[in-house]
Amino acid sequence: MEEVDAIQEYLDGIVETGKVLSLSTTMEVLKQVNGGELPDNFTLAILYQRLPEEIKEALIAPYLSEDGNQLRYSVRVYESDVNLKRQDLLQRIRLHLTRELGLSDDQVHLSGILVLYNNMLQSLFRSQILSLGAVFLAIFLMFIVLFRSVKLSLIALVPNLVAVPLVLGLMGGLDIPLDFMTITIAAIAIGIGVDDTIHYVHRYGKEVKIDWDYQAAVRRSHGSIGLAMYYTTVTITIGFSILILSKFVPTIYFGILTAFAMLIALVANFTVLPVLLVRLRPYGKKATTS
Repeated sequence: MEEVDAIQEYLDGIVETGKVLSLSTTMEVLKQVNGGELPDNFTLAILYQRLPEEIKEALIAPYLSEDGNQLRYSVRVYESDVNLKRQDLLQRIRLHLTRELGLSDDQVHLSGILVLYNNMLQSLFRSQILSLGAVFLAIFLMFIVLFRSVKLSLIALVPNLVAVPLVLGLMGGLDIPLDFMTITIAAIAIGIGVDDTIHYVHRYGKEVKIDWDYQAAVRRSHGSIGLAMYYTTVTITIGFSILILSKFVPTIYFGILTAFAMLIALVANFTVLPVLLVRLRPYGKKATTS
């Protein structure tokens, strides 16, 4: 019971946890019934045999296996706590039980909705990194096939690399967590940015070959395909902004951040991409500066 009480005291003392129920809680009830003292082992054994089944089901069965070899602690966690870091909390609990209290790794098993939700988030984070890496590699290869130039493909990839960290950085600055809703925003930003990039580069290639004046080609591209990109992006942005009227907070975040991602992708294709095209001249050296 000293070991049981030590675990109960530790779990109770964690800032992120609320009510903790275990066999220690049942023993406290017995103490109150027995005048403030815990009955001896013999008395406890008799009580366990004589207790009605409904009392056993309420006070003992949820926290102690029938053979007495397994204990369960029911811990409530403040999900509304803005400082809650689920992975860190689970690691701290496991490390304390194994290192400070001397339990072996196979004696500690963490389960419940919190663990399942944390595992889902961790898998989302890993898949986000892997999928973004695979997507950028696929886009780069697609650019090479489409533009038939490694240099031009690298230039076209830069605006899409700009949009993603800016969106994720905004989420971090506003303390908006990555979850199953917001984690898709980066992929959407890439999809919108790639469309605009392909349209602009294709048009720019035609414009620059008219007089090999890179700066003039930028003005002509902005005045032609740039208008189509602008109106398309603004229309889609307004459409996603409607989600702000939702009463479900993740949906609101999704609408705001997706609209922001689209605008950032458009700005990157209107600013970063033309500057790189003019400075690096991927179409050749026949151009003359204006």
